[in-house]
Amino acid sequence: MLGINVLAGIPIALLLLSTCSALYEDQIKKFDWRSVHVGALKQSRVDLNHFQPRLLVSTHEDVVALLCPKTGAIVWRQVLEQKPRGDIKLLQVSGFSVDSSDTAAAPIGTNLGFDMLTVQGHAPALVRGWNTNIGTIEWEWSINPLNSEKAQDAVWFYSNSILYHIVPAWRSHLEVTAYFASSGHSTGSTSKIMASWITRESCTLSGTFYVCVDGKQLISLDLVSKSTQVIRTALETEPQGTIQAVEGLNGVVIVDGKLVSVNVNQAVCRALQGSSYLVGSFNYRKIVVSAELTSGNLKINAVYLDNCTPVAELQQSLQFPEHFGTPTLNSFDCKLKRQGDGKSCMFVFSTSAESIVAVQQGKVRWSREEALANVIDSQFMDLPLADTEGTLESEMKGKAVDSTSFDRDIASAFLRRISTQAVQIRSLFLHVIGLGPPPTDTQRAGLVRDSFGLHKMLVLLTRNGKIFGVDNISGKHHWQLYLPKVNGFDNAEQMRLIVQRTAKHFPLQPLCAILAKNSINGNGVLYRFNPITGQATEGGLLQLDFKIKQLSLLAETEKDFVKGILILDASNKVHVYPQHATPLANGMYLYTADVKSAQLEGYFVKYAGGKLSCTQIWNARLGGHNSEQQIIAVAGKNPIEHVHSQGRVLGDRSVLYKYINPNLVAFVTQAPDATHKSVLNLYLVDVVSGSVIFSMTHRKVRAPLSIVHAENWLAYSYFNEKVRRTEITTIELYEGKGQANSSVWSSLQAPPMPLVERQSYIIPAIVEALRETITERGITNKHVLIGTASGSIIEMPWHLLDPRRPIASTTQGREEGAIPYIPELPLPTESHINYNQTVARLRNIYTAPSGLESTCLVVATGLDLFVTRVAPSKTFDLLKEDFDYILISIVLVALTSGSLIVKHLASRKLLKQAWK
Repeated sequence: MLGINVLAGIPIALLLLSTCSALYEDQIKKFDWRSVHVGALKQSRVDLNHFQPRLLVSTHEDVVALLCPKTGAIVWRQVLEQKPRGDIKLLQVSGFSVDSSDTAAAPIGTNLGFDMLTVQGHAPALVRGWNTNIGTIEWEWSINPLNSEKAQDAVWFYSNSILYHIVPAWRSHLEVTAYFASSGHSTGSTSKIMASWITRESCTLSGTFYVCVDGKQLISLDLVSKSTQVIRTALETEPQGTIQAVEGLNGVVIVDGKLVSVNVNQAVCRALQGSSYLVGSFNYRKIVVSAELTSGNLKINAVYLDNCTPVAELQQSLQFPEHFGTPTLNSFDCKLKRQGDGKSCMFVFSTSAESIVAVQQGKVRWSREEALANVIDSQFMDLPLADTEGTLESEMKGKAVDSTSFDRDIASAFLRRISTQAVQIRSLFLHVIGLGPPPTDTQRAGLVRDSFGLHKMLVLLTRNGKIFGVDNISGKHHWQLYLPKVNGFDNAEQMRLIVQRTAKHFPLQPLCAILAKNSINGNGVLYRFNPITGQATEGGLLQLDFKIKQLSLLAETEKDFVKGILILDASNKVHVYPQHATPLANGMYLYTADVKSAQLEGYFVKYAGGKLSCTQIWNARLGGHNSEQQIIAVAGKNPIEHVHSQGRVLGDRSVLYKYINPNLVAFVTQAPDATHKSVLNLYLVDVVSGSVIFSMTHRKVRAPLSIVHAENWLAYSYFNEKVRRTEITTIELYEGKGQANSSVWSSLQAPPMPLVERQSYIIPAIVEALRETITERGITNKHVLIGTASGSIIEMPWHLLDPRRPIASTTQGREEGAIPYIPELPLPTESHINYNQTVARLRNIYTAPSGLESTCLVVATGLDLFVTRVAPSKTFDLLKEDFDYILISIVLVALTSGSLIVKHLASRKLLKQAWK
């Protein structure tokens, strides 16, 4: 019987083996890498005296993590729910305060103690106890407020095992409720404290005191005292900015850089002046540490709180790199040195550039670039040529420019080639004997273009205005720079990273530009820089005297190969940078889209009399009859895209020509509906003529919505509320079996309305991002990269999303190579291009062509960063890694030798036959 069971199990085992697929171990991280982040620092606690030194952090990206204080590496990380549910209101770590009011030991026989306690969200508010050794949740409880709108501004604080929940009703009162921290049971009824002076902008919580600014005085309330009294503290002058609490000092706030106490039992040192303060313990005494950044020099000072005398051991000064931004002291701790001669202290700073910086013994020990958790734009830049390739490039350009003289004087071209090679041999000889010129900075860093164009500089623009130059092969940060006081534009538009000149124009250096909005006056900001070195060029930072409404790159260039930037300001006037490219803007078209009103406007730019003028030529309202529709997505085509095939061969051998309109833009609007809950509309608009080419309506669907638009097709995903699933709809546009114009497209003389093919599919995942693969010539098959909420990136062939998939298998469908329609899209494991390298909070996917037609470069951004390459049609233009060069060499030698031997024998045979 046992033998029969074994024999019956063999076919099942063979079937399972045949369906398994895996990644070879030597391929892991060979063509890809991942950078893991936690986000901008919100609260931190560093403990160097623990049996395992630790740095616990909570961030603005709703992440709690444990970092190694020695290196800054992540020990463990927990990504919480997204805002508002995951917004961390309080981080309380047991045993970190100099007082005994924060201890959280569990009673005997229970497990309700905590190493770390967090409070997140407001409706509901989640209270969780954590085990900080392994990063697991030990227990949790929640509360649901009666008024969720008021609870958005609620604050929490912890004291003596009691958790206090304060809900402000602005200009009215405070509602204070106390809970046992570990169990969530209320200690009594909610107390209501009348406070008609409280406002959102002027109040803060300092320990157990609720402090507000009212003119030249501070008005505060002690929320835990038995008899609540209003405490008024006079100020010398009215504060210029907002007040901030000092963590560790009960009832102490920072007013214009100075400490002010509203607690009669808490004395402060009024002579201190700094931008950030922190309270801790040193030599068993309370100290106040302050930090101030002056002219790039960071000064750290400390005084004893009881007598305000300086702590000489903690005073230090160091040069603080400019790209870190303005530092804010977040936490610190000290420990005895190994030699026993004094103490060593570590100071942890959060910066305006969203970096986490650890300072120890007067120098930066380590730093984490958490701005990369919010990448909003990216570009892959070609690296510069090597010296020898650059010389050859210059020679070939000279031939191309002066082709007539080259034809006329071949001898001069030959002499130029000989002299060039002589110079190369001379430089090689000098380099061998060590007398050659020193390598440039880019050559020393290995930033030289490779043969296949796979090695590039990845330029990343982040939400807070920090720019990074990253090696796409190794992930090394070659340079970084920070633009302070900039942010995105109005109308929910992010800052823009634009390539004005690529690295293909040797010996000219590449040029990139950042366009943003000044956070102070709202005017535009233009910053131009070299993307290979990160150095400012062409004047660097330029503060514009107008607000930016729309911008576009010019299609043509001058002799310097720089594409000008056409900017439309708020008063509908146009500007071009650089200004010498102004005449090239003649005949350009622009469009604007108002997100809230769903109104589109088209403009025509004309250059006459040495001046530019802009005329509105069309407008369209997509908001509906009641103007409730709002634009939630806009998708144009990639400007560097090449369309290789103009049509599609049908089963009867006729050609169905693609509707390839480069001016076609997709707009998606959404509005609530009394009958269908939510209605989503798609419009395909020619933004030159303003005509609506196609529109479609989806009912009972809602965001999240992702859309990708390329060639003659587009695909977009949404959530279907009726059947509660994510769906992807694909659309293809065709001119028909005749082509109106095969050479030049004109939107003003456009062909008739296109034929539209559409289809919907079910995908068993929540889609966060869509992007098409792109190659140098467009010959390679198009695949769609799908980023999911689980952090995986799926490579989906377009033939699976093809809207022309027939319902049943037909002869014509088989001739076209179309797969019969199946609603469910398969997600096989081998289609996940990031295998187990999960990208947390994936938001965007960016693609770029490489030097190989078969290969597309990919970067996925979110909380993490993932860079890889894909080959949709396999690497047809590249030999495999395991290609046997020895065997092919032996075969070639054998064939060559055999042919020579056979030739010799054949000639001898012919000679013998001739003598007969």
